[in-house]
Amino acid sequence: MHIKICGLTNPDDAFAALDAGADMLGFNFYSESPRYIAPTDCSRIVSAVRNRQSEIAMIGIFVNQPSRFVAEILDLCGLDAAQLSGDEPPHLITRLWGRAYKAIRSRSIEEAEQDALRFTPLASGEPALLVDAVHAQLYGGTGQVADWAVARYLSARCAVLLAGGLTPENVAEAIRAVEPWGVDVASGVEAAPGKKDHRKMIDFVKAARSAVAQLA
Repeated sequence: MHIKICGLTNPDDAFAALDAGADMLGFNFYSESPRYIAPTDCSRIVSAVRNRQSEIAMIGIFVNQPSRFVAEILDLCGLDAAQLSGDEPPHLITRLWGRAYKAIRSRSIEEAEQDALRFTPLASGEPALLVDAVHAQLYGGTGQVADWAVARYLSARCAVLLAGGLTPENVAEAIRAVEPWGVDVASGVEAAPGKKDHRKMIDFVKAARSAVAQLA
């Protein structure tokens, strides 16, 4: 089970996520998000974290940005991959040389099947897809729970990172229901938008690991 703590904005929270046992850290470059981080600040955090733990995966979150911009930020900040959380077309993943995966918000199994056909053949690593909750106006970070039946369908076919309304209280249930490649949390472990609750991060990771042990 891979655990991603997303929407990090400061060094203290990043190190607390690392200490809690996260496998992936996410940094949001969508300027309208309350979890937005400037590239220069992200670069400093990534460098400091890698000095302690070089193996942890660092992910940049982007919404409807051109491939050149995304690639420049990945290189500037020393990030491993881009999470494309907007309305990006499949060819953007190709233009990023496989250094990206797509977040989808499928409304049905049929729509999920089409999304998987469009995006998973282009993903060269893992995860292949992130499954998030459907929202008419917002691109993630809503606190709304994703459709676990859709996520379960996709998880049987590719490496799915499950997001959408996960908390320390429901992540174990979500893992049992979906059996995803990994789980992704942002608002569910916050004290306020952009500021993490360190206790909640610890509880989230513990609950996720416990659920995986029960499935084994």
